[in-house]
Amino acid sequence: MNLRALLDDVLVNTYQHRELSVGKQAAWQILHGALAYQREFLVQHDGREISAVDYLLDGGAMQGWRTQRGIPLDSAGERFGLRILQDAGSKQGQGHPDQWFAVLAQCGLEANQPIVVAGETYTMEDILRQIQWDVPLNSEREYSWTLIGLTTYLPTTARWEASDGEEWSIERLVEIESSQSLDSSACGGTHRLIGIAMALNQHLAQGGKIEGVWQQADAKIQEAIMRARQYQNADGSFSTNYFARAGRSRDLSTNLGTTGHVIEFLTIAMTDEQLEQPWVRQAVTEMCELFQQTEHIPLECGKLYHAAHGLVLYRHRVHGLRSFAKKE
Repeated sequence: MNLRALLDDVLVNTYQHRELSVGKQAAWQILHGALAYQREFLVQHDGREISAVDYLLDGGAMQGWRTQRGIPLDSAGERFGLRILQDAGSKQGQGHPDQWFAVLAQCGLEANQPIVVAGETYTMEDILRQIQWDVPLNSEREYSWTLIGLTTYLPTTARWEASDGEEWSIERLVEIESSQSLDSSACGGTHRLIGIAMALNQHLAQGGKIEGVWQQADAKIQEAIMRARQYQNADGSFSTNYFARAGRSRDLSTNLGTTGHVIEFLTIAMTDEQLEQPWVRQAVTEMCELFQQTEHIPLECGKLYHAAHGLVLYRHRVHGLRSFAKKE
């Protein structure tokens, strides 16, 4: 079986047979699934299958999806921001600042997309503007998901005044993220790298140059790519210590989680030509085989769907777009 067919086999199988339910699972599990399959990702609700993203947009209740009305956005007091509340460590709610906004942004939603919460209608832009206001409140200085969401809708030259009265900007967030240690960051720093890489991609697409904070960002990305290859295992999997040092595990779930996160980063950060390199193809092939080996094993949804997202991105970039909801 060639790599394209192998990718389609595991991604279609995961889409069709890894079922989640609004009644049994929470936002943590369900929105990770939506990250991989976007608006096509289905969940069970009241005896039928529905789009998880559309269910939320239409005001559906979900464990771990907690929100709060934010600041007034107009002088008439008719429009407000929407704050998505964090619930770190619960494995039900939002585990990182702006994580759910980043997931929804990657589902191709427009800025004016309506979102119903407790009978009131907001938009994606209302969440975005609340995030801009709340940026100084991020005590962990973890802006990985913030960057993903903001750069989906704003130019990378964007600047704004936040709740501390200071001027913030996309470049300031990139600089903060680029200065952070990967080893002490979530999932080996892959999320920081993804946020930086997505911001850099947008910056270049908008005619920006690799200079200043963007040069620092690019250096961070290129070093991580080099380390991923340096510590790659003989079977094609990536180190269970991510970018810090070599490492491997006999636990299939651990290998799927670490290799999956690294592939997700690489598919965002690398050029089309780089993704065709033998060492990358070997990693993707090994990842597909890990999916096959764990096909009937319950897996933690964060690991599973970040890995699936990496494979979806690789499939789309190397072999073209396709829907996994139907056979081709």
